[in-house]
Amino acid sequence: MYQPPHFREDDLGTQHALIRAYPLGMLITSGNSGLLANPVPFHLDGEAAEKGVLRLHLARANSQWKDIRDGASVLAVFQGADSYVTPSWYQTKQETGKVVPTWNYAIVQARGPARIVEDAGWLLAQIEAITSQHENSRPMPWSVNDAPDDFISAQLKGIVGIEIEISAIEGKWKVSQNRPVGDREGVASGLDDMPGQNAMADLVRRYGASRLT
Repeated sequence: MYQPPHFREDDLGTQHALIRAYPLGMLITSGNSGLLANPVPFHLDGEAAEKGVLRLHLARANSQWKDIRDGASVLAVFQGADSYVTPSWYQTKQETGKVVPTWNYAIVQARGPARIVEDAGWLLAQIEAITSQHENSRPMPWSVNDAPDDFISAQLKGIVGIEIEISAIEGKWKVSQNRPVGDREGVASGLDDMPGQNAMADLVRRYGASRLT
C-alpha cells in the first residue's frame, strides 16, 4: 500500500480497533483461480499471536478456500470511515484557489499465512465468537445455543474455516494531516454538517496535531 509518512498509522492497538469496528473485511487471494475477492466478517484474536490472528469462514461452495488450501497468498483489507473532501471547505481556497478535491479514509491491510480448518469444534467456536462480538451489546442478545443443535450441526457442514496469523499489518489514516490548520478546521466543520460523517470529522481533529511539516 502506498504510504506517505504523514498518513502512516503503525500503532497495533489502533489498527486492531479499526478491524473490530469494521469487521466486514475484503478477503483477497492470488492463487490457482487468479485474483479473487470476497467480503467476509472477520473475528480478530489480538492475543493469539504477536500481531493477532484473524478467523473467518467461507461457504463450502465458495472455491476461494480451495486456493487458500493450495497455498494462495492472502490479503485482508478493512475499510474504516471515509469521506469525499470538497475544496470549498479549505481556507486555502479563499486565499489562493490552489486546491483540488480529495478523499479521506482510514484503512488497515493485513497479510499472513493462512490455514484451512474443517474441525466442527473450531468452526462452532468461531461462529460463537463472532456472534457474541456483535450480539452482546443488544438488550436481548441472540446466541448460537438459541438454535437447535441438529440445525447448527447441519450449518457447520456447509462452511469451511480459515485462520490467518498476521505477519504484516499496515494502517493508513489519510485524514487531512497534510493540510494547514485552517484547512483542517474547515474540513472538520464541513464534515460535521454531513449526515453520517461524525467519525471522519473526529479523525480530522484528532490526527491534525500529528501532521508533519
